[in-house]
Order: sequence, then structure tokens, then C-alpha cells
Amino acid sequence: MTTALLLIAAMCLDAALGEPDWLWSRIRHPAVLIGTCIGWLDQRLNRGSGKRVKGTAVLALLIICGWGIGALLAQLGPIVEILVCAILLAQKSLVTHVRDVANGLQISLEEGRGRVAMIVSRDTRAMSQPQVARSAIESAAENLSDGVIAPAFWFLLGGLPGILIYKAVNTADSMIGYRSEKYASFGWAAARCDDLLNLIPARLTCVMIMSLSSTWSRWREIVADARRHISPNAGWPEAAMARALGIALAGPRSYDGTMRDLAWVNGDAQREIGPHEVFRACTMLWQVWGLALGALSVWVGITLIF
Repeated sequence: MTTALLLIAAMCLDAALGEPDWLWSRIRHPAVLIGTCIGWLDQRLNRGSGKRVKGTAVLALLIICGWGIGALLAQLGPIVEILVCAILLAQKSLVTHVRDVANGLQISLEEGRGRVAMIVSRDTRAMSQPQVARSAIESAAENLSDGVIAPAFWFLLGGLPGILIYKAVNTADSMIGYRSEKYASFGWAAARCDDLLNLIPARLTCVMIMSLSSTWSRWREIVADARRHISPNAGWPEAAMARALGIALAGPRSYDGTMRDLAWVNGDAQREIGPHEVFRACTMLWQVWGLALGALSVWVGITLIF
């Protein structure tokens, strides 16, 4: 079986089953295992001098282990490849978490705050309804790239070693890739590597959203907003999603009790949003997934013919 055909099967399996509680309540998810390893290394190495060198060594170890484990698992056959790839994709779980926020907002603002707190790191206790909705949609756009398109992209290019390396680096970035005093040096390599691995997938996600929403005429605005974003990659899908939904995203928000005056994305658009716009974002998540699946199917068809 070709890698593209394996990916199609994995995407369908993930879309159908997601992350079943009956399984992951009994065994540890691979992402959790990766995170445990990174946490262990963080506790033992993120101290004293030479933090950047130590952090780079941690990154190198993660890459080597990802490649080795992926190559070993690939030898077990296509069924194992499909299962592992499906586990490392996050389409259904992403849509579920984002939709939960919309459902929560329909119950009460407090319920919406509680549910969005499960998917974002910013302060949520004093959020208004538009802030909760924006947070959910921003998370949807960013994680569509990080959790679906990027791992699929690296599986397509590198098989199981490719997707495992990506997942290890992305998990490291989420844990130690901060610009804080504690991680500025130790997490530097993980953050830079994650930026590099997401460079193409983030822009690809942006293009897919634009294609589905017919917003090509606003390309210059999207590029401008993406370049102003605090992340070199997250701004691309966010800027495209904002235009696709006709809403403003980003803007000021609080982290650890400190308000940060961040730039708006599509700032002149509608800011008073709620669960309706979050549901629309979930629809876009599935449309992008469908476009990716369709493109892969066409590619497989062409390769079979020729």
C-alpha cells in the first residue's frame, strides 16, 4: 500500500473513532508517554549552565527516538501503520472539544468558560462570551494545522518516523518551548524546530481554508495579519479562518493574571460573536478535512492509473 492510501485509511479511522475513552482510560496515549519523557528530562536537565546545549540534546534524542520507533513499527505492516497514524491525528477530538465550547455557551457563560479552559492556556475566569468564542475558534484554527494537517503532511513525507518525529517535537514545544525565564534557553531548540516543521503545514491549512471560503481576494490582508501574529505559523490559519467566518479574532487577552495587548486579526470585522460562530468553525474543520481527503484520493487515483 502507498503512504497516501495508508493516510486515507488513518484519516477515516480517526474521523470515525477519535480518541475512545474506553481505550485511553486503560492505557496511556502515545502523546502522554512522549510528554512524560519530556517532563522527566526537563526536571533533570533544565538547571545550571549550558541550558541551550542540554535542550538541543533533548531535541536530538526525541528526533532519534521518533525515527527509530517509527521505523520499527513500520516493519509490523500496514495495519499497524494505519492504527498508529490514526492515533496521532486529532480531527474528531478537535471538533469535539471545540463543539463542546459552543454547547457550553448555549447553557451558560460559566459553562462555556469551563469548557474553553480545557483547550486554551489563557485566563478564562473573567472572559466574556465573545472572548470565549474567539478562544475556541483560534484554538480550532491553530490545532487544525498542528493536530491534523501537519501530522498528516509529515506522515505523507516520512511515514511513521515522520509523524512520530513531528509529534515529539510539537509536544516538546507545547511543554518547554516558551519564552519565559525558565525555558528561553532550554526550550529554544524545540521551539525553533517546531516552527520549521509547521512552516509549510500552517500555510497549506491557510490556503485550504481560503479555497473553501473563496477569500482569495483578501490574500494581502491575511498575509499582513499572519506576519503580525506572535506565532510565525499560527497566524496563517487564524487569519484565514477569521475571513472565512467574517469575524475578528485574537486581540487582548490575559495570561497568568497579566493582560497582553496583542494585535487583532481581521480587526474591523464582527467582534460580538458566540456559539453560532463556533459551530461554523467546526463545519470548516470538517470541510478542510474533506478537502484533504479528496486531494489524497485524487492523488492515489492518478498514481494507480499511471
